[in-house]
Amino acid sequence: MPEPDAARIHDLAHWLIDGAPGSSRPELIVSEMCERLTAAGVPLQRVAVFVRTPHPNIIGVTFIWRPGQAIQIERAPRTIIEDPMYLKSPLRLAFDLGQGLRRRLADPACPRDFPILDDFDAEGITDYLVTPLRFLSGENHVTTWTTSAPGGFRDADVAAIEQVVPPLSRLAEIYTLGRTAANLLNVYVGHDAGERILKGNVLRGDTTTLEAAIWMSDLRGFTALSEALAPSELIGLLNATFGAQVPAIEKHGGEVLKFMGDSLLAIFPASSGPEAACGAALAAAEEAYAACAALETIDTPTRIGLGLHVGKVSYGNIGSETRLDFTCIGPAVNLASRLQGLAAAEGWPMAMSADFAAALPRAARPLGRFQLKGLAEPVPVFAPG
Repeated sequence: MPEPDAARIHDLAHWLIDGAPGSSRPELIVSEMCERLTAAGVPLQRVAVFVRTPHPNIIGVTFIWRPGQAIQIERAPRTIIEDPMYLKSPLRLAFDLGQGLRRRLADPACPRDFPILDDFDAEGITDYLVTPLRFLSGENHVTTWTTSAPGGFRDADVAAIEQVVPPLSRLAEIYTLGRTAANLLNVYVGHDAGERILKGNVLRGDTTTLEAAIWMSDLRGFTALSEALAPSELIGLLNATFGAQVPAIEKHGGEVLKFMGDSLLAIFPASSGPEAACGAALAAAEEAYAACAALETIDTPTRIGLGLHVGKVSYGNIGSETRLDFTCIGPAVNLASRLQGLAAAEGWPMAMSADFAAALPRAARPLGRFQLKGLAEPVPVFAPG
C-alpha cells in the first residue's frame, strides 16, 4: 500500500484551518476529516474525538467514526470518572496529563498495560494511537485512532495524523466554546431563553408579548423545613422536588424560567392555542405531583402547591445596565402567584384561574370566589374535576 498522499494531507490540514467550509456540524467535520484521511492513504479503522463540556450531568461528547458507517455520537455522564474502566483507561493520561500514547498491537512485545487493549486485539486492531487535543485554554481533550492494517500504522501514517491534530484542536475549541455557551444558557435560563440570548436578544427592555399558560409552584412547609433541616439536607430536598417537576414540565413543552427559593416559575407557550397550553400544563402538574409523592417520606415531605393561569406575559430582558434577567412579568404572572399563595393558605394542592379552567378539555371543579391581593373584585377559583 502506498504511503499517504502528502498533498491531500496538506489540503486537509488547511481545510481544517479554514474552518472546515461545507461542514456545518462537528459530526460532519469528523466524518469528512476521516474520509479524506482514508482517501489520502491513512488506513483508519476507528476514530473517536472526545470533547469535554461544562455541564452538570454530562462530562463530554464523543464522535465515533468507522468506515462506511454513520457517525456515532455518545454523551458520557459525569459518573464515568468513577468507573473502574475509565480509571484504567489510557484516556486519563490524555485528559489529566495531556500525554499521548501509542500501542502497536501488531508487535508481540507491545505492553498490554490497559484492559481495553485486549478488546482491541480481539477485534483485529493492530495499532492504537491516542493524541491529546490541546486547547488554548489549557484544557486537554482527546482523539483516538486505530487501524487493522498489517503491521499497524506506518511512520508516515502517524505523521499525517499529527499534521491534522493541531488545526482540529483549534476548530474543536471554537465549536466547544459555542456549545458551552449554549449548554450553560440552557441549564441556567432555559432552552428558549438561551436561544434568544444567543441570537442577540440581549438589550435591556428587549421583550416580547406572548400568550402562555403560567405555572407557579412552591414547596409546602418550606419555612419550617428550613429551620429543621441542615443546609445540605434542605438543598437536597429542594433539588429532589425541583427534579420531580422540571422533567414533567419540559416533557410537555414547558419552559422553566426561574427558581426562587422554594418556588418555580414556568410557562407553556400557547403557540397552538390556550387549550393545548393549559392541557399540557395540567398534564405536567399531574405527573409532577406523582413524582413528588414517590419521593415523600415522613421525614422529608415533598408536597408542592401550584397556581395555574393563562394569559399574556411580557417575556424578555429585565434588570439593570450590568445585570439582566430573562424572565416574564405581567398581571397574568401576578395572578398565577396569587393563586399559588391561595392554594397554600387553603391547603389545596392546586388552584386554577377561570380562564385556565375554561381552556381545559375536561370540566373543572369550582372552589368558590376569593379576594386576592391587588385585585379589586373576588375571582372564581377552580381545581381539576
